[in-house]
Amino acid sequence: MSVVVVNAGIGNLGAIPNMLKRLGAVARITDDASEIAAAGRIILPGVGAFDPAMQSLANLRLIEVLNHKALEERVPVLGVCLGMQLLSAGSEEGGLPGLGWIEGRAVRFRTDDDGPILRIPHMGWNYVRPTPNGALFTDLGDRPRFYFAHSFHLICENQADVAGVTRYGYPFVSAVHRGNISGIQFHPEKSHRFGLQVFRNFLAGLLDD
Repeated sequence: MSVVVVNAGIGNLGAIPNMLKRLGAVARITDDASEIAAAGRIILPGVGAFDPAMQSLANLRLIEVLNHKALEERVPVLGVCLGMQLLSAGSEEGGLPGLGWIEGRAVRFRTDDDGPILRIPHMGWNYVRPTPNGALFTDLGDRPRFYFAHSFHLICENQADVAGVTRYGYPFVSAVHRGNISGIQFHPEKSHRFGLQVFRNFLAGLLDD
């Protein structure tokens, strides 16, 4: 099985292949559409802002091949951190459309006058409560913990797409899953054994239809 980590110039990617190597998988970091077209698993990581990330994918001519792999070939795809937000229709952070594979949008963390004062970005370790749709968290118990670093989070239009929920001031969607497409807001490559198991589940094909 070939695994590719999409290099759109929107993150430090080296830690992800290193973790996958511990699981016996060889992953290539690439921005080459032909390599992505041949992949059996695709990981779309990212950090930073929404619009520059989508613009980078467009400039590299990767949106078409990603759509084909995800929507037609139905190859398993995992969006990580900003990569999860890119799966959605868009973000209030910018004006460009996202990939649109998951119905919803990314919004900035908010509090009302009666709520707690949140330090933004949400950074550090926090728990994820898996939903019945959360096959990605198989063999991790009821309250696995992961490392987060983000200021925006996804709001899903279809609650059936929610795979995990985390509380930071209020509950927010920290993982999504629909068919062959999954996303996680946290950084598995920084989450030790918990992140390793998430990658193991992704490689094992637990997310396939």
